[in-house]
Amino acid sequence: MPIVVNLDVMMAKRKMSLNELSEKVDLTLANLSILKTGKAKAIRFSTLDAICKVLNCQPGDLLEYIAKGKKVKSGDHFTLLYFFKIFITAS
Repeated sequence: MPIVVNLDVMMAKRKMSLNELSEKVDLTLANLSILKTGKAKAIRFSTLDAICKVLNCQPGDLLEYIAKGKKVKSGDHFTLLYFFKIFITAS
């Protein structure tokens, strides 16, 4: 899918767990997990609005367009995510 969801990266930057985000935006863990893993087919603007308010970010911080056919290096997204997971674990 050409749209990549970077919810996990923003949560790591804000040092926020999925449980905490779920409570603050009033969404189920299951629905947030689907969004976080990139399995969601759509997102309501009201949901995007709530997530952006809680994470103090812009929609573009959460969603990224990857042109069809463009090669994405496997380390591009995962290196940053790995760094934040280690940072949070160490804190």
